Amino acid sequence: MVSIFWLALTYLIGAMPFGLLIAQVFCRVDPRKLGSKNTGATNVARTCGLKYGVLTLALDILKGYLPVITATSFSNSTFFLSLTALAAVLGHMYSVFLYGKGGKGVATTIGVFAALVPQALLLSLLVCLAVIFLTGYVSLGSIALVSFLPLVLIVTGQFKLLPLSLTVMVFIFWKHRENIERLVKGEENRIKG
Repeated sequence: MVSIFWLALTYLIGAMPFGLLIAQVFCRVDPRKLGSKNTGATNVARTCGLKYGVLTLALDILKGYLPVITATSFSNSTFFLSLTALAAVLGHMYSVFLYGKGGKGVATTIGVFAALVPQALLLSLLVCLAVIFLTGYVSLGSIALVSFLPLVLIVTGQFKLLPLSLTVMVFIFWKHRENIERLVKGEENRIKG
């Protein structure tokens, strides 16, 4: 019973639409109607300003990190920790507060893996940042991040978290399907340099 309550609470934390709240409170704009029409940090930065995008990014990372790091204090079950991580990420992607819509899950994914495997995440983040720097595509960097993470887990022998990383990767690829189509067509927006 406690586990179900915890997972439900984690989902609700993950579902908090910080990007929407920040954009509406500070900029009087609705990011769901502008740019990529997404409530994530990249679109908030584009439609509201870099500092608000960074604030959104930080809060979206924390809503993945805090539930998982808290769960590690009372459970060492990889299965339970993976469910907690998945609840946070899916809450962000499919928010009850946004009628089942939400962000693409990358920042919250960073948060959950920062709590579980910080070294593996750091290596994957370096790949992500290198891809963004070289190409100018945040979406491609995000895809690189979640694609590289399972490989790092395999190489470092952290097989227990492989199912979680592969599951999250599938969801993030699905959420980025339109970005992938635009990348293939050469129509994806680059970040301004």
